[in-house]
Amino acid sequence: MDFDLTLAERDFRDEVRTWLEEHLVGDFADLRGRGGTGQDDIGAEQQIAWERELASGGWLGIDFPARLGGRDCSLVEQVLFHQTYVEARAPGRLPNMGVTLLGPTLVAYGTPEQQERFVPPILSGEEFWCQGYSEPNAGSDLANVGTKAVLDGERWVVNGQKIWTSLAQHSDWCFVVCRTEPDATRHAGLSYLLVPMDQPGVEIRPIVQITGGTEFNEVFFNQAVTDADLVVGQPGRGWEVAMGTLAFERGASTLGQQTSFRQELDALLAEARANGAADNPAVRQELARAYAALEIMRYNNLRMLTVVDAGGVPGPEMSIGKLVWSNWHRSLGELMVAVRGAGAMAVAAEEGEVYSLDSWQRTFLYSRAHTIYAGSNEIQRNIIGERVLGLPREPR
Repeated sequence: MDFDLTLAERDFRDEVRTWLEEHLVGDFADLRGRGGTGQDDIGAEQQIAWERELASGGWLGIDFPARLGGRDCSLVEQVLFHQTYVEARAPGRLPNMGVTLLGPTLVAYGTPEQQERFVPPILSGEEFWCQGYSEPNAGSDLANVGTKAVLDGERWVVNGQKIWTSLAQHSDWCFVVCRTEPDATRHAGLSYLLVPMDQPGVEIRPIVQITGGTEFNEVFFNQAVTDADLVVGQPGRGWEVAMGTLAFERGASTLGQQTSFRQELDALLAEARANGAADNPAVRQELARAYAALEIMRYNNLRMLTVVDAGGVPGPEMSIGKLVWSNWHRSLGELMVAVRGAGAMAVAAEEGEVYSLDSWQRTFLYSRAHTIYAGSNEIQRNIIGERVLGLPREPR
């Protein structure tokens, strides 16, 4: 990839930086450097308000076609937006499943009618989505889903349970992977349905985490319904669509993610020097290893993004990036604890209260989940071995 920016690209970066400075004021001024995945120091309502503020400037749809209300930005511009956003210490983003996952999926696999119905409200911040993938018996092994849907005239009737559903309590819609061909097994016979959340057949139960927060939920479908034409792709071919969705999750925003990783590592280096931990040769070695691995990660992601830049749909090779960054960030969380020593311990919360944790403590706790969600390490290695390297399939 060419790392030299054109004049237009530099102007775009300046536009992003200027807009953020002008809008991170008033009610949003104290959100700088706060929030983000696994951080509950900003309420969901505030995060949703900030998403709508971004929508007012046209920043939710930078990678969407103009015909659907997007900016139609180039890949370089998308990377610049995410990097500049993090550099400005703008608030950690709500896991906006509509923008990052469903929207790109509809552009790639949806009908024109589905695109025109759902994408513009996503980009305007009017409708929010959650993801109906994981189940109690089908976490990282998505092919084992048991939620069923039956076509009854002009609608699908859905029954089953999903779990670890982020922000379901604030979502208008859910994209649900379910089994529509009862005699099929594993990857076959799955369909990708768009299901409204505000209906009698949907029950949401928040999951209280050990820290006291409730980011995740259980979602129960009991005779829930959705229109017959709200299936993305062909009925029974939902596995391909579901995998495409996960690939979009590992696109241009990963470079912004790595910018935030660099900020965390720089802060940890400063802490290690200040408290004397850097005098320990073993700690210095781990810090150096983290620095080198982050550089390798960055160049590897730039290499993989060339597929997207060429106009293709991200493929199974994107699992390499997921495997690398999730393990790196988990190790960084462990290194944070080692550097801070006893100071890393959390203060016990009163019964019924949310733990008062700083950003490093939350990073340590939440990074434990990185190697599990969106496909565990074991699943990623199988994908890389079988679908990227062409190795024999794992025996069943």
